[in-house]
Amino acid sequence: MSIAATTPFSVLDRSRTREGHDGPQALRDTVRFAERIEALGYHRFWVSEHHSVPGVAGSAPAVLAAAVAAATSTLRVGTGGVMLPNHQPLVVAEQFGVLESLFPGRIDMGLGRSVGFTDGIRRALGRDKQDADDFPGQLAELLGYFTGTQTAHPQVHARPAEGLRVPAFVLATGKGARVAAEAGLPLVIAAVRGEDAMLRAIEGYRRDFQPSGWGERPYVVVSGTVAVAATTEEARRLLLPEAWSTAYSRTHGTFPPLRSVDAILSTAMTARERTLFEDALRGQLYGTEDEVAAGLEKLLARSGADEYLVTTSTYDRAALLDSYRRLAALTGLTALTGRQADST
Repeated sequence: MSIAATTPFSVLDRSRTREGHDGPQALRDTVRFAERIEALGYHRFWVSEHHSVPGVAGSAPAVLAAAVAAATSTLRVGTGGVMLPNHQPLVVAEQFGVLESLFPGRIDMGLGRSVGFTDGIRRALGRDKQDADDFPGQLAELLGYFTGTQTAHPQVHARPAEGLRVPAFVLATGKGARVAAEAGLPLVIAAVRGEDAMLRAIEGYRRDFQPSGWGERPYVVVSGTVAVAATTEEARRLLLPEAWSTAYSRTHGTFPPLRSVDAILSTAMTARERTLFEDALRGQLYGTEDEVAAGLEKLLARSGADEYLVTTSTYDRAALLDSYRRLAALTGLTALTGRQADST
């Protein structure tokens, strides 16, 4: 049996906006997409947190997670993630305590250490870059609200979180892998700085992992883009809208809505934009079922990942769902037929 067939596959949807479709539509698309992902047999469905970003509608992950959980029945639902330095740990504990109370046994709490993208956003949030430095302390305080052992604010209790156990995950931004190991929490990591760097971080996480009440052993969730289509070229086309947005953000300082492939191919790019665009396509896993299956087997074998979190975004929502349907089939997920999945 292949490694992929024994590995849980999950989905992160960032509620990407698209040209011609507004933010409210993107959020409704996310909820509808979660219903279809559940029908295809995926394990988790996570949403993200971004503030004042034109290309992302997901700014309130706990609220959106509640809508997703209400629309589904078997999926684990969570965040990838709540950016803890942007919030008071007490409020985050209360939010997830409410979610776990309403949807018991289905809620995940993915946590990151990023702060707002620009100085203006950070000021609006009442935060600055230095707030990310105390992520370990913020994390300890948050978890302490669930166990009733936090000491940062004596006699303060998070209701109804105290006594509940919501699985917590650490996103490996910056020093996140080390923080996850020291806290005894699962790690979510992507090959942002290349696959070799990711594998070194995973190795360090496993080496330094300290068992805790939240986890007895290391648990690694590798995340990344996966695009599957009938041909290699069709799969590559799925990646173009996100690659263009990435290149645009690095040359204009703002992350824009996704554009259609035809619009991108007819857009004149500067030499720098073209280089960044091509760079954004490198290292992505795409192709036919056979090509993607081979790539997944190699990555899962090298990383020893316990789970794979798929983060693919594209302009064409029908093509995106077809990619996830093909991925579900090649990894052996228990899936409904395409027609059934479309009708959920």
